[in-house]
Amino acid sequence: QVQLVESGGGLVQAGGSLRLSCAASGRTFSSYVMGWFRQAPGKEREFVAAINWSGGLTYYVDSVKGRFTISRDNPKNMVYLQMNSLKPEDTAIYYCATNAIRFGAPLRVREGYDYWGQGTQVTVPS
Repeated sequence: QVQLVESGGGLVQAGGSLRLSCAASGRTFSSYVMGWFRQAPGKEREFVAAINWSGGLTYYVDSVKGRFTISRDNPKNMVYLQMNSLKPEDTAIYYCATNAIRFGAPLRVREGYDYWGQGTQVTVPS
């Protein structure tokens, strides 16, 4: 059974940084796409970033390009989201996700992911 556990959220002032972590277990981590999504109060869950199985291909939503970096450490079964220059509009619950397609391409849509973590709250006060 695939399990994803996020950590690293918190309250940070605008312009600050946070690094989110996602620990994966339950199968061979290194073969699968990993993604980060976020959901702000009253809004739909939206794509943030995704990385392919090797780490050689990444995608970002336009609003975080140049500020956020997704990475993975396959031997440690970990995926990270480094968030810099945080803005109040980045406030949301951040979710780690993966799917059941071995060696697949990163996907930008929620429907492309089969497994989700419980989320970690990121708050950037205005």
